[in-house]
Amino acid sequence: MNHSLLAAVEETRSFVVLRTDTASQAIEAGRACLRGGLRLLEVTFTVPGALDAVRALRDAPGVVVGVGSVTEREQIRAAARAGARFSVSPHFDADLLAEARSHGLMVSMGGVTATEVMTCHKAGVDVTKIFPATVFGPGYLRALREPLPFLRLMPTGGVDEENLTAWLDAGAAAVGLGSGLVDRKSVAASDWGAIETKARRVAGLVAEWRALRER
Repeated sequence: MNHSLLAAVEETRSFVVLRTDTASQAIEAGRACLRGGLRLLEVTFTVPGALDAVRALRDAPGVVVGVGSVTEREQIRAAARAGARFSVSPHFDADLLAEARSHGLMVSMGGVTATEVMTCHKAGVDVTKIFPATVFGPGYLRALREPLPFLRLMPTGGVDEENLTAWLDAGAAAVGLGSGLVDRKSVAASDWGAIETKARRVAGLVAEWRALRER
């Protein structure tokens, strides 16, 4: 059964990966991305006080907040209590998948080879994360989907404005945008306007891509 949030993935095609030094930075960066038109926000557990950021962002209009870098079942339980709606792990773990499912969360887990992505797919992972995407490139994703066109793949790591469209053309269900969007220089300077501007450009690129595809 498809998770209800997959409609939002289909529409926006982009996850914001918030991996900052503090929860307050993640909150401000997340709000900037929301203002720019991006609404799928992943707060990684590498952020100190990550769940404080989830709680601060969860009630914004249209937002869908989740957690990333998930490696423990208790993280999922705590995230669900904080209002997270999806869980992202860098690897496949059947126990984590079961825990997330029990809380109604959409699930993304990591896989790269055909065996790994099919393991995720058969287990019921909603979106398989290809990480680090920059090592493999859009050509790899396209080749992987040729015999397996039903896969929902999300390249993450090295995705930015310059290559986003190439990934979507290659068949990515969505992309994960981390430092290519929420860059350390802007965060350190509290330049949330710069991040909002980048987010607006990303949202515009996705909208243009969708318009061309639907002609």
